[in-house]
Amino acid sequence: MDVLLAVNGGLMRGMSSHQVMLDAGAVFLREDATEPAYRLWSIDDQFPAMLRVAEGGASIVVEVYELSTRGFTAVLQREPAGLSVAHVRLIGGEILLGVVAEQILCEHRREITEYGGWRAYRESLD
Repeated sequence: MDVLLAVNGGLMRGMSSHQVMLDAGAVFLREDATEPAYRLWSIDDQFPAMLRVAEGGASIVVEVYELSTRGFTAVLQREPAGLSVAHVRLIGGEILLGVVAEQILCEHRREITEYGGWRAYRESLD
């Protein structure tokens, strides 16, 4: 059975950890966005942390991939501590598995929600 996974950081095309997706046999399906119910933080400018919130959320850019169950497991095993998988609702209403953060990971970190995604934030640093 294949798994659809929404990613929002280094696993995206052209980013620092995209090779993990390639090694796992992930197939890029499309760029999409979450419903406006998420916030994003930079974790030491190494990777983002996305949280679902009850108020004050925004739409965050994600990429959607298809992976085998084995590939999905391989990707998860490489994710930094504090990131996990949960249901993520996309702007069109579709619910997929997606990479999200534990709230504690975001404490005392720079919030970057205003950029709308990790790629835009990283480009702002150049």
